[in-house]
Order: sequence, then structure tokens, then C-alpha cells
Amino acid sequence: MNSKRPVNLDLGKFHFPLPAITSILHRVSGIIIFVGVAFMLYGLDLSLSGEEAYGHVSELLNSFLAKLIVWGILSALLYHLVAGVRHLLMDMGIGEELESGLVAAKVTLAVAIILIVLAGVWIWAM
Repeated sequence: MNSKRPVNLDLGKFHFPLPAITSILHRVSGIIIFVGVAFMLYGLDLSLSGEEAYGHVSELLNSFLAKLIVWGILSALLYHLVAGVRHLLMDMGIGEELESGLVAAKVTLAVAIILIVLAGVWIWAM
């Protein structure tokens, strides 16, 4: 038996590299999109059930909480899109090395943050 194996892992002491963090966030954003689609489909179904329901959904979407939820779902979608392009480039052999992978992770975060801020300005301006 190998006595050098850790018995209790303290996950708070692990320091993941930036490419790993962006990859984990890509998976988390996919889960958020999956859950968010249920809310969006419910709102679509409700709005198509009649004129009064459409007015109710339209009024509901003007609330602070609804705008925050829509911004969250749209942010997850934008991040997932940008990180997905990064993964596609890696599948083509671009950015697989340690140094270029770190640069690609930084570019992914920068582009995603810019798009998320722009989406927030667009949503809150409505």
C-alpha cells in the first residue's frame, strides 16, 4: 500500500491554472444555459397562450429580477460561445501548448467579459 497518498484532500488548497478555470467555467455555463432554457421556454409558452398572458409576460420582463435572470442566462451563453470557440481551436491544434494555452485562456476571459458587459448595457437599456 502506498503511504504517500493523501487521505483527506482539502480542495481549498488546490490552485488551478487559468486554462483549467476557464474550462470549468465552460462546463458551469453549459449547466446554467440548460436550466435557463426551461425558464425561457416557460415564458415563451405563457406569452403565446393569449393577449392577456403576453401582456403579463411583457410586464414581468421589465422587472429588475427578470432582467437580472435574463442577463445571467445571456452571460452564460456568451461565455459558453467564446470558450467553445477556444475549445474548437484547441481541437485544431491551436493553443495546446502551455504558454499559448494561458494566452488563449486570458483572451477567452477578456472577450467574454467585454461581451457580457455589452449585453448588460443592452438589457438594462431596454
